[in-house]
Amino acid sequence: MENVIYKVVKFICYPFFMILYHPKIINKQNLPKREAFILAGNHKKNWDVFVLIATNRRKVHFFTKIELFNTKLKKWFFRNMGCIPVNRKVKNKSALEQGISYLNDNKVVGIFPEGTHNKTAELIMPFKIGAVKMAYETDKKIVPFAIVGNYQVFGKSIKIIFGKPYQVTSDDLTKENEILMEKVKTLIKENI
Repeated sequence: MENVIYKVVKFICYPFFMILYHPKIINKQNLPKREAFILAGNHKKNWDVFVLIATNRRKVHFFTKIELFNTKLKKWFFRNMGCIPVNRKVKNKSALEQGISYLNDNKVVGIFPEGTHNKTAELIMPFKIGAVKMAYETDKKIVPFAIVGNYQVFGKSIKIIFGKPYQVTSDDLTKENEILMEKVKTLIKENI
């Protein structure tokens, strides 16, 4: 059932986003076709998830705030979408373990390391360490991405840029997190 729901949502999302927002997709060739990887980037709006679903051939298992699992229907939907519930108020070890399990099963995991969509004037907010921790523990690559522009209906205003996949090479996860933040910042600055 999980793959059926995801495919239906993707089937609806792709034409919806192409017609309404005309997103420009840059460097899609940077997405690995067969191996597991982590998609990590900035978070502008709730629509970002649907843009990433629409622009990826493979299923993406997103880290999703636990508040979205608060009813039976929502829980059923988000579980069947392959989402990983995250309690953002505590260090959520079980969410990280589930992400690692997906990566070890050769799947794609999507994460917004800011932890919420950015409502500040800053380019990006400080990243939480989960993406680099999963990459280090699984030896899987991170594909940094940036979403720039605004969601304007019938405008060509939104862009998604995929950076080159890279490996986390150090156990200094604070430093690795800064490297990821810098990669995402650079993608944003180069495409504003």
